[in-house]
Amino acid sequence: MRLHYVKTLWVLVLFSGLLPLHALADGMASVKAFYEQTQSIRADFHQVVTDKQGRKVQDVTGKMQLKRPNKFRWDYYKPYEQQIISDGRQVWLYDMDLAQVTVRALGDALGTSPAALLAGGKAIENTFRLANAYRKDDMDWVSASPKAKESGFDKILLGFKHNKIQVMSLIDSFGHHTKIEFTDVETNPELDENSFLFKPPKGVDVVGE
Repeated sequence: MRLHYVKTLWVLVLFSGLLPLHALADGMASVKAFYEQTQSIRADFHQVVTDKQGRKVQDVTGKMQLKRPNKFRWDYYKPYEQQIISDGRQVWLYDMDLAQVTVRALGDALGTSPAALLAGGKAIENTFRLANAYRKDDMDWVSASPKAKESGFDKILLGFKHNKIQVMSLIDSFGHHTKIEFTDVETNPELDENSFLFKPPKGVDVVGE
């Protein structure tokens, strides 16, 4: 269960500089505006994962910051204290309970996962099928289906309100449903550059350098 938890963190939290979206349908207008007008974000989040039977397997809370291009920080508080930090070149996953740090090059961490949609890379249309989903709960929803079968995710939904990200909903290849709700979303705040720097604490194992 904990292995799935760590894997989910890697593919979900690479939330940073996005490529412009071109020639989108009318329902994507708020998404396009969000990507073009937002340079930084600070928000609280609540992440819940359920299995195919609807049973809750994860329930975590924390704080998120991002600054385009490609800098982000996710601090998880419950049930396991973790930090995921990108300085724009490398991504660090620090598990405090395990006293272990995993580091990967930013490009290697992205691939064709949902991170490719959120953090850029190749042209979005080359890796995801984007489409209007629906309007619900006063939010505009957009679906993104990975074209690559090995991406690990079957479908992604992004919910926006007033050009601000509110919800991410993901279905993986095992039928797990991950829902991340953002609250107290601040758009374009001044963020400390030091927040996106990471130095492994003494005594922890570093894997992947």
